[in-house]
Amino acid sequence: MTTTPARPGAPNPRLGRVTLLLDLVLYALSGVFAQVTAMTSNLGPHRTWGSIAVWGYAGAALFVYVFRQRLWLTVTAWLAVAVVPLIALARLREYQEEVFVVEESARRLLETGTPYLDRAGIAALPEPLLGYTPYQPAMAIFGLPKAIFGDYVLTDARVWFAIATAATLAGAYLLLQPHDRLVRALQMSSVLPLCALTLATGGDDMPVLGLCVLAFALAARQKPGWAGVAIGAAAAMKLFAWPVAIVLGFYLLHRKYFLGAIGIPVLALLPSVLINAGAVVENVIRFPTGHGLVTSPAASPLIGYLLARHVPSGRTIALGLLLLSGAAIGVYLLRKRPTDVRQVAYICAVGLLAAILLMPATRFGYFLYPVAFAFWAPCLMSRGAAEDAIGGQGDGHAEVLGR
Repeated sequence: MTTTPARPGAPNPRLGRVTLLLDLVLYALSGVFAQVTAMTSNLGPHRTWGSIAVWGYAGAALFVYVFRQRLWLTVTAWLAVAVVPLIALARLREYQEEVFVVEESARRLLETGTPYLDRAGIAALPEPLLGYTPYQPAMAIFGLPKAIFGDYVLTDARVWFAIATAATLAGAYLLLQPHDRLVRALQMSSVLPLCALTLATGGDDMPVLGLCVLAFALAARQKPGWAGVAIGAAAAMKLFAWPVAIVLGFYLLHRKYFLGAIGIPVLALLPSVLINAGAVVENVIRFPTGHGLVTSPAASPLIGYLLARHVPSGRTIALGLLLLSGAAIGVYLLRKRPTDVRQVAYICAVGLLAAILLMPATRFGYFLYPVAFAFWAPCLMSRGAAEDAIGGQGDGHAEVLGR
């Protein structure tokens, strides 16, 4: 008995079934995670998130085979598991300390011109930990609505984190389509519990992640100047974006890229350095490396934290290993410069994974960076290559994949 081969351009039913099954598994397991979080977490905002998000994940799982527009199901799921819990938590004023820190840094920025307190100012506070701002100055932008207009749901810093995240990820998606893995990449940087929980309860990493992904997409579309603006804005908010800016710079080697990638964070930091350089060092360098007045609450039991906690001179060992891993990646880049943006994203994923594992003060939530980069990497090809890869799959396949 012979079978008739599928005609070129016909939908691939097996691929469609596998894709939908993976969606079902993603939403179902995420729902289990949300329920476990609601029942067992010792953090109130996390329990609240889990008790709300579990229904969003359950609904998304139920609709996987009913509503096959995967993109719109992903967007709807994100609203249900990230934005709705975020609004509920904002109404209750439940948050992780990051939200308070960002909002207070915005207030100080308006009053003094810098978001940072010096060591003496921090020591004078009833709760010194909340006086530290371990971010770059541009992160304070998200706290400005509250500092200017007062305490309302819509002035909560997380609302603006969510708006910036949605805008940057949507921009990356539009730049990179068509590609059959884009919806999966979007899921892994939005509805994945690492991302949804982070956005609803703290949020500060999500706009940084979105800007990094947008920078990758702009570089893949041969827009080095705008890629520099995107990654420069991210680097002006958080140190996690700096390694991404360096690796992307090795690939682009373009003057317009470096104007934004270097110029924006330098210009953002310069006023604070001129006003009080010691305060910048105390918040941005001493505190994250464990030399502040208090210990960072980032204490997930990963390699660097365990070394710092249980081994003599362990903090120094962990920092040494961190520097060695950075040096190894630097040598690799010098000997084998990336030839496309996909390689850049994979290198960044590996490098940040090593950094997260080896930092003395670290959190499981930081894994959202390497996970998202790894899933966006396959989508980061030139437009011509993307069209060649997607060509011949047919309208039926595109409909199943929800592009």
